[in-house]
Amino acid sequence: MLSFVLRRIGVSILILIAASFVMYTLVALARDPLQDLYASNSPNRDQLIAQRIDWLNLDQPIPVRWFNWLLGAARCVIPFGGCDLGVTIQNQSVTVLLGRAMGATLQLVTASTILAIVLGLLVGIVSALRQYSAIDYSFTFASFLFYSLPSFVMGVLLKVFLALGFNDWLADPIFTWPWIIALSLISGIFWQAIIGGNRQRRLVVVAASVITTGAMLYGMSVTAWFRDPSLGPILSPLLIAAVGAGMVLIMAGPRARYAWRTAGAVVIVLAISYFVLQPFLPSFDGWGVFVLFIAAAAVGAAAGWFLGEYDKGLAIRIGVLTGLLGMGVIILDQFMQRWNDYVTNSRVRGRPIATIGSETPNLVGDWWIQGIDTFTHLLLPTISLMLISFAGYTRYARGGMLETLNQDYIRTARAKGLPERTVVVRHALRNSMIPITTIVAADVGALIGGAIITERIFAFSGMGALFNGGLQAADPNPVMAYFVVIAIFAITFNFLADLAYSAIDPRVRVK
Repeated sequence: MLSFVLRRIGVSILILIAASFVMYTLVALARDPLQDLYASNSPNRDQLIAQRIDWLNLDQPIPVRWFNWLLGAARCVIPFGGCDLGVTIQNQSVTVLLGRAMGATLQLVTASTILAIVLGLLVGIVSALRQYSAIDYSFTFASFLFYSLPSFVMGVLLKVFLALGFNDWLADPIFTWPWIIALSLISGIFWQAIIGGNRQRRLVVVAASVITTGAMLYGMSVTAWFRDPSLGPILSPLLIAAVGAGMVLIMAGPRARYAWRTAGAVVIVLAISYFVLQPFLPSFDGWGVFVLFIAAAAVGAAAGWFLGEYDKGLAIRIGVLTGLLGMGVIILDQFMQRWNDYVTNSRVRGRPIATIGSETPNLVGDWWIQGIDTFTHLLLPTISLMLISFAGYTRYARGGMLETLNQDYIRTARAKGLPERTVVVRHALRNSMIPITTIVAADVGALIGGAIITERIFAFSGMGALFNGGLQAADPNPVMAYFVVIAIFAITFNFLADLAYSAIDPRVRVK
């Protein structure tokens, strides 16, 4: 294992060095970085030209300039080595610019990747379990539609219908009766297709969904919930309890008493914590929230250890997931309580969903207000990037699940009388994840590359803007900084995919 890791690291370094030389040479030969100064009428044009030549070492051959850049970039992997990625044509440090841009882009790519994987897997699994049904055809149509739309078209549609439409509606957030009826019927049709069953069961699901959705929409409309939203002291504990029940049903099944006791203990602790933390949460910052999540995970692990009986490992996983997701409900409720403060801020002016930029200029507020501001600015570009990968994950998850469900060991598991939940979750799902690991590894680099167009559409100050500015100005150093980050991510995730194979499939061994 150690020799495999060392060999892969060595080969990756050689590939990175060779690719960086090719990239640096292509950028340096593409355009003359002095072209704008040659056309200038400035009286000190010659001094400006000499200054830029000195900044970018343009009096040296391209291989020498690349080697000097490589020596500076190599110091980035040495602690306190003095990372030096060169300067731009305006004599700005590329290292500083990359540090600012990389944080915004990584936020965007991380959020969109996680959402695409989670939603893609869920939709793909449901499509496979409901093969050739109306819900399968609907998901297939939506997947191919999103996959075929260019990112710039998706960005414009999101701006017009989601951002501008929602901001206008928020001035008077009322659902009219036609909308309530239409959305309730759509909800009923959707859930009966997901749950399935005989005709009587489907009719019960439709009726329950229509009544529940209609009552929720009417209540939100009457109380103007969208102006000042919150989960409140009733809905928050109920959602935490629903999270615990969902973890038990998905991971252990309805008959696992030890799982119910584990999740129940965690739910009780979190429900009490909700009321205890309310006076203190407004003063918390990011580190305080992080500590709360760690504490919730620790409570879940302890509950699983003491109440897990013969299957402590599964009980610990149920407890930890219940604790993390339950604490997420508490934090979400606090964010929602601060929503009205953000919307009424003088810098926001009642239009919270942003269409440009990565933050609201000169916004004054605590960590919660800043967090909401980050969310509203990340929302549209994250959805745009997520939909690019969503279709691929959906189709691969569906195909992998269908192939796995037709295997002999799945038929054997069903013949032995195992519950369908156990067959799907414990036997089929794990094996169908093998092709997904390859897609994830390749998709991370593609998402960062696709962020160039998305960031330009939404005027998002990330690595895409840094790359685009450097390419237009024939400035190799910003382009190389962008290239190095993408190359490192692509190589790293492909390496992690190789290791993930052995974890998912015991038949695969790293040699």
